[in-house]
Amino acid sequence: MDTTPLEDMEVAKSPPMISLERKVRPRKGPVEIIRTKLRRQLSCSVPKVKSTITDFFPVMLWLPKYKIKEYAWGDLMSGLIVGIILVPQAIAYCLLAGLEPIYGLYTSFFGNIIYFILGTSRHVSVGIFSLMSLMVGQVVDREVYLAGFDLSDESKQSSLDSEWNITEDFSKTAINLTINAFNIKCGKECYAISIATALTFLAGVYQVVMAVFRMGFVSIYLSAPMLEGFATGASCTILTVQAKYLLGLKIPRHQGYGTVVVTWINIFKNIHNTNFCDMITSAICIAVLLGGKELQERYKNRLKMPLPTELVVVALATIVSHFADLNGHYSSSVSGAIPTGFIPPQVPDFELMPRLALDAIPLAVISFAFTVSLSEMFAKKNGYTVRPNQEMLAIGFCNIIPSFFHCFTTSAALAKTMVKDSTGCQTQVSSVISAFVVLLVLLFLAPFFYSLQKCVLACIIIVSLRGALQKFRDFPRLWRLSKIDAVVWMVTMSSAALISVEIGLLVGVVFSMICVVAQTQYPKVSLLGQIENTNHYEDMGDYNSLLSIPKVKIFRFQAPLYYANKDFFLKSLYKAVGLEPFLEITRRRKIEKKAKIRAAKKPDEENGDVSIGLITSELDFHTIVLDCSSISFIDTTGTNTLKGLLKEYKEVGVNVILACCNTKVIDSLRQASFFGSDDKEMYTVSFHTVHNAVSFAIDDAAASVNASSV
Repeated sequence: MDTTPLEDMEVAKSPPMISLERKVRPRKGPVEIIRTKLRRQLSCSVPKVKSTITDFFPVMLWLPKYKIKEYAWGDLMSGLIVGIILVPQAIAYCLLAGLEPIYGLYTSFFGNIIYFILGTSRHVSVGIFSLMSLMVGQVVDREVYLAGFDLSDESKQSSLDSEWNITEDFSKTAINLTINAFNIKCGKECYAISIATALTFLAGVYQVVMAVFRMGFVSIYLSAPMLEGFATGASCTILTVQAKYLLGLKIPRHQGYGTVVVTWINIFKNIHNTNFCDMITSAICIAVLLGGKELQERYKNRLKMPLPTELVVVALATIVSHFADLNGHYSSSVSGAIPTGFIPPQVPDFELMPRLALDAIPLAVISFAFTVSLSEMFAKKNGYTVRPNQEMLAIGFCNIIPSFFHCFTTSAALAKTMVKDSTGCQTQVSSVISAFVVLLVLLFLAPFFYSLQKCVLACIIIVSLRGALQKFRDFPRLWRLSKIDAVVWMVTMSSAALISVEIGLLVGVVFSMICVVAQTQYPKVSLLGQIENTNHYEDMGDYNSLLSIPKVKIFRFQAPLYYANKDFFLKSLYKAVGLEPFLEITRRRKIEKKAKIRAAKKPDEENGDVSIGLITSELDFHTIVLDCSSISFIDTTGTNTLKGLLKEYKEVGVNVILACCNTKVIDSLRQASFFGSDDKEMYTVSFHTVHNAVSFAIDDAAASVNASSV
């Protein structure tokens, strides 16, 4: 680190200081602002009505311009492929939601149709999603359990064929509790879907309200590491919940915290009851599904379409199960009857909603967060724009409207969206094609899935988690890139997996925000040196061959200055410049006192004056320049800290001046009279560049020396 005497130092002379005049922006009062907004919103004209309608229904803008020759083939192929993938997943994910398979098909059908009308993304695939299914399933199982129903698989009474009527024996037990408590005249499955639809309706209402009040900013608190950790932790829970189906064990889903731990304990306790037919089927299905995924990834550039591995596995497994009668001979659990057609629509039960109001909040936030992030990601990739607020409206109505048709919470799904993108999707017409594939199953093919084993559905779910679970393998790389992001990922993942999904989301959001606050509370600080033959200054700890300015210390604080980090700011500054004013004043007073005592014993005034003079000449700098370029804002505590700093250093003969303050910081300082009355000291305390501040400090020191010598 080079140090040069002041007379030999070549500090380029700055041009004369220019006083920049701030623009005066007229500020409107709150009443005037509200009046202007209301006038703008409530004004009515034909173009505005047309614009409002087309904004709410984006399909009216792009569908009339649909280019059949360019778009039709890609939309047709991607729609068929996604529809083929969607059918087995829709049936499988109902295991997670604790509902019958027919409801997953309903959800996939209505979600695709509504998003086609309201969405602004061309590629997003909206429908059933494993994470949403898990979160819905946890609420459904909790409420079904609290209503007095038995959660074991044997208690399931399919009632769709008889319009949700229940058997006499079943109604004599737990059903009476439900009727008395909730006035619901239906069985377990009826009550379960009532919970799911009420929950879905509430989530949709929350999303629409957030869109109306422009509350999309909530998603900014869901950082990428937090979302990835949350998805991985939830995937661990999904894997655990489905593990019992792989072994054919009859274990009720655990209610409360610690699902992963308790479920695995129960699995090992009941491992002797393993159904070997289900276990062998699971091993074969997982091997085939993983093999298909590996082939897909290895030859993805050669394959024109994804391999329909799930559909092949479901078809073959259903045929084998039916003709071998695995349910009758080996007690293998099967899907059961899936009726064709649609159940008459029904209004969600509003009496249940007060119980579910809090449960719907994380569903709403996660659902719109995944949808908005996916829509923006694929829009950027394919060169178009989406409207996040309209995306929130779209996903909100994808939950509100289907809740009347026995559907549960939907969201955009990454895997199916990637399939759409890779198979030539051009517009949301592909979603209509996918919906018609699901409709075909609903109307004609659903009964053929009667003999499909539940362990096959569990295998489909578990293999679909492969991408999220592979994040464990990426953790070392994330740790090397950013230790803070890695810790956020690990904390969120652990809390979601070991406590509960909802608690994991809350812990992840809070912890990631704490990490942000911690970074501003303990930011990087540095002393700056001059880049040789330039007017620029950089961190002396990061770069070699920087010139330190004699008698001037340049200090950079890389964070906002506010109440939480003002102590760290002061300690860092004292340590960097090597001088704490209070201690220096105390030291001088002690020396002064000793000098006076010595002078009293030996009356020699000149000796006392010399001692006091030596005290004030011991400092190796006369000015501290605070580089404020990284201080984005300053609160009243920070302002008072700077005011006290100037006063304390002035008492020991050191000037403190500011450089590179933004207008927001300057305004805060002016409001606190930092620059004196009428801002008289503005242009001697604050400078636009570090170099101007350094030049002023050197010139001012030289002028002071000349004045004292005269």
